[in-house]
Amino acid sequence: MTEVKVGIIMGSQSDWSTMREAAQILDELGVAYETKIVSAHRTPDRLWDYGKTAAGRGLQVIIAGAGGAAHLPGMMASKTRVPVIGVPVQTRALSGVDSLYSIVQMPRGFPVATMAIGGAGAANAGLMAAAILANGDADLATRLDDWRIALSASIPDEPTDD
Repeated sequence: MTEVKVGIIMGSQSDWSTMREAAQILDELGVAYETKIVSAHRTPDRLWDYGKTAAGRGLQVIIAGAGGAAHLPGMMASKTRVPVIGVPVQTRALSGVDSLYSIVQMPRGFPVATMAIGGAGAANAGLMAAAILANGDADLATRLDDWRIALSASIPDEPTDD
């Protein structure tokens, strides 16, 4: 069984449609992960436990997605030394700008690597997690390099008429 090194957490079930993009990238790259709903506001004990046990359970990166007040990534960063990548989930009220500001404006001492709003940000979070892990995993580094080469090769040299 492959050791889980990435945790994908989100504040609510509705965030999964965005956070699934990170999972899909990790699946493509063969990186094992776990997924959990961990709300900073509604399940604070779950958040505390997840953060306190993350390193001891072998997690090396946590991807945390949240919308609205979006406290999950920052609160998780306050509970673990494991690097946290924040994904602002798009919201109806402010289109995710509220989430972005909540995640990116962390006080000194609790860094969160913040991605773009929405699915593109979640996919990039998966890629960032893989890149962090690839520093110590030559096979993953090769898979990530190959993934990037394939992405570049998929872009045509010239536009076509549809």
